[in-house]
Amino acid sequence: MAYVVTSACIRCKYTDCVDVCPVDCFREGALMLVIDPDECIDCTLCVAECPVGAICAAEDVPEAEREFIDINRERAARWPRITERHAPPADADAWADRPGKRALLDAD
Repeated sequence: MAYVVTSACIRCKYTDCVDVCPVDCFREGALMLVIDPDECIDCTLCVAECPVGAICAAEDVPEAEREFIDINRERAARWPRITERHAPPADADAWADRPGKRALLDAD
């Protein structure tokens, strides 16, 4: 897997990254985006576009976020592809730096 979306995306769900992805490898859940590891071509374009720094190379995922490698793989297999940018949730900025968002994904 080249790149991984981590917990910083939860409840923020900015889609700036979707616009720059040349292979449409992003998938959208109710609370966050994930990257399909089978489609990501390691182009790095999405990394700089994420306003909350939620995307990083798999080998650079912090230890506390390592489970997001599997979360991206598993959820990419069942969530729909997103190919166009849309507005983030109205309260996205309020969630950007909030810790402990991982528990929110259990219902998604």
